[in-house]
Amino acid sequence: FLDTTLSGVLWGSCHVVSVCIAALLLSNVIIYLYLDSVYQTDEHLVSPQMGCVPQHFKISTMKNCTPWLQCSQINSEVRKLKMIGQGAVKKVYLAEWRGQKVALSKLASMDYLEDFVHGLSMLQALQGPQVVQLVGSCLEDQTLVTEHHPLGSLLNLDGVLAQEQHKQHNTWQIRLRLATDYVSILHYLHNSPAGCRVMCDSNSLEKTLSQFLLTNDFHLVVNDLDALPEVDSSKGSFVKCGHRELTGDFVAPEQLWPFRDSRKPFSDNLMPEYDEKTDIWKIPDVTWFLMGKVPGGDLVHFHLFQIHEECKKEDPKLRPSALDVLKVYKSVYSSMVQDNFGFRDML
Repeated sequence: FLDTTLSGVLWGSCHVVSVCIAALLLSNVIIYLYLDSVYQTDEHLVSPQMGCVPQHFKISTMKNCTPWLQCSQINSEVRKLKMIGQGAVKKVYLAEWRGQKVALSKLASMDYLEDFVHGLSMLQALQGPQVVQLVGSCLEDQTLVTEHHPLGSLLNLDGVLAQEQHKQHNTWQIRLRLATDYVSILHYLHNSPAGCRVMCDSNSLEKTLSQFLLTNDFHLVVNDLDALPEVDSSKGSFVKCGHRELTGDFVAPEQLWPFRDSRKPFSDNLMPEYDEKTDIWKIPDVTWFLMGKVPGGDLVHFHLFQIHEECKKEDPKLRPSALDVLKVYKSVYSSMVQDNFGFRDML
């Protein structure tokens, strides 16, 4: 009788343990599926314009997609409220269209008309969840209208996360997610419908951060596309980011004047061209800024150490692609989330 009872108890205990393990394994699968859905390579966030046909937009509380605004509509329906930013190419105003807040950009100087036109053409060609949504444009008036993101550029990140209403977002999870968005955008630009595009407005950390906007749900969209030249290595077509000498540790080694030791003065004609691997060199510096100083941040840097070392290879051919880096970022995020849930210890 005792043997039978003991066997029953043991069987019951084993059954309970088996059920618990199965439940935990199922939870693992669910989390992996969730993370995979959150971090799709090319569609890392849900965007309002998803579902609109080309050359249409849908922002904020709009129920239906609307064709891009043309000159007459912009002139009669878009009302400027105040200036919110200015660069060499554009002045940017907070504006209103039919009750919706939008960003109205106007050419700042005719000297930069070519850059303005290029940026508009890139906005039109690259519309998608990783690019700021185009609302309309008027080349005659050198004006374009885009979706407004009130949190501003990535330059504002620490200030935004210091605000009382956003302090709960100041975690390694959110910060690593932003870094993953950044790498995902690079992957998209390097494999875009308009060819392999290089981010040339990225000669300093501050300039690079200013190219991206922070969305209300704490994702990133690339905003400034005025300097996106195309690389086509199959045709031997490479780029140079501007016609002036670049300096500093932030830019890739191949972007520096190669004859500095000989004291030969800089010459744009003698400066070698390069490819999209210049963007890869800058990833560790951008991610270091994005991670800030939050609990868990040091562990993130530890897990990313190897891929970041590869990003900093002197020879650009030895650097990984943006997709290679993206896969590592996603893997680190997934494994750290799992560790936080304590699944490994429990199993």
